[in-house]
Amino acid sequence: MTAGSIFLASFLAAGVEWVEAFTIVLAVALGIGWRRAGGAALAALALLAALTAASGGVLGLWLDTVWLQAAIGALLLLFGVRWLAKAVARLAGRLPRHDEEVELARALSALERSERHAAWLVAFQGVLLEGLEVWLLVVALGFNEHRTLAAAAGALAALVVVAAAGALARAPLRRVPENAIKFTVGAMITAFGSFWTLEAMGGAGAWPWGEWSLPALAAFYLLGGLAVAAGLRRRAAATVEP
Repeated sequence: MTAGSIFLASFLAAGVEWVEAFTIVLAVALGIGWRRAGGAALAALALLAALTAASGGVLGLWLDTVWLQAAIGALLLLFGVRWLAKAVARLAGRLPRHDEEVELARALSALERSERHAAWLVAFQGVLLEGLEVWLLVVALGFNEHRTLAAAAGALAALVVVAAAGALARAPLRRVPENAIKFTVGAMITAFGSFWTLEAMGGAGAWPWGEWSLPALAAFYLLGGLAVAAGLRRRAAATVEP
């Protein structure tokens, strides 16, 4: 697996999480100012950076253990299936599309009842909670292929892009195609998890095509998800017809 594929998966996955974190920071900044809200976000990012560095070092002590590879593969499967299932449900109309305007209004409503110190904590916790998913994905994506630097670089690049776009817009980033990104990344992460889990259980011969199986797996999950969404839409349309 190339560093480029790890970078891309990390960039797309982290980008979605950073967009959601930015909406929370924006809501807090409208109440207590950009300086304090930005300080809360930076504090959370510093903690996440420390976690990434520490976890990379600890996992490096067991780089050759099969059980750890299987555990990380299972973790990626859980992430990927969750993202893919929600994306399919949204595409099929079973779940509402994620709306950053609605999220901003909800955050502002909650902040109206908060003091300035509590608002700082809201920004800190929002960035930290969204960032923890990024941290888990960076560690999981980078571990098996010794590509932690590429995964971290992808997440950092996504952060820079989202922060720059948010600073220019000073508004929720509504034009980001979150569901399409989550659909794609869900398929990619599920493919990585399937590949690593089965490889851990069956050894290097588990995949006759080697790493070339990854694009085929990602395409299988992506096309399968699209087919399921189309089937759900047809079923919903059939139930409302007289």
